[in-house]
Amino acid sequence: MAKRSTRSGLLGELSAEFAGTMILILFGCGVVAQVAAGGALTDPPGGLGDHDSIAWAWGLGVTLGVYVAARLSGAHLNPAVTLALAAFRGFPWSKVAPYALAQTAGAFVAALLVRWNYTEALAKADPGHTVKTQTVFSTLPANGNPALPVHEWGAFRDQVIGTAILLLLIMAITDMLNTPPGANLAPFVIGLVVVAIGMAWGTNAGYAINPARDFGPRLASFITGYNGAWRDQYGNLYFWVPIIGPLVGGLLGAGLYKAFVGRFLPSAEPEPPGRVPAPED
Repeated sequence: MAKRSTRSGLLGELSAEFAGTMILILFGCGVVAQVAAGGALTDPPGGLGDHDSIAWAWGLGVTLGVYVAARLSGAHLNPAVTLALAAFRGFPWSKVAPYALAQTAGAFVAALLVRWNYTEALAKADPGHTVKTQTVFSTLPANGNPALPVHEWGAFRDQVIGTAILLLLIMAITDMLNTPPGANLAPFVIGLVVVAIGMAWGTNAGYAINPARDFGPRLASFITGYNGAWRDQYGNLYFWVPIIGPLVGGLLGAGLYKAFVGRFLPSAEPEPPGRVPAPED
């Protein structure tokens, strides 16, 4: 039987990051389009889902995206994850920028597909393509709700905290010296983490917790008619918040895991040559 050829290297890794992030955004932005745009047209309004369905679809999108990309790239799907792994897990610094670009490109292409597919619903629900449906693609303080007085720095705080939670838990779930999920269930558990963050930390800033997830779709919406995509509902320049906040929060969360848990775990030691490990008592 001929040996199966392998195509590894940076190109394969970037391709996997692109594809995995694209899957994530297809489900994530897709569900918000269904709920916000399609749901606005049902009688009564809101007949196509709610916040919980959004949280579950984003979490499942993460799970499915990780399964797509994990073998080739490790399935970061998030520049905040890539940066934290470079700082605390030995991921090559030279790959941080290429990974982030591939992730952002995947998110951008996916958002264009969502924008195209939901063209009619978006145009009917929001003819001016305003903040009313901007949240289909990118986040806003208080999810665009002017009744909740959250502005840039409150949203920045939220993004730092939310992404710190995400990275602390990712570091724990993927640490082979800890108690990682077996049977290839880590992607599913990480997806549940995103569901939980969405349900508990989704009010103040829409839980982007991922610069690529926000910037790629924001750019896609801008070039397809959302002229106010870079600003929030108050007119303030906002696009930087879900970029810088998650990068800071990711480093903070990974550092907290190392400080409080990782440094106390036993080191991995290889078995002596020729020794058969004895069954645990």
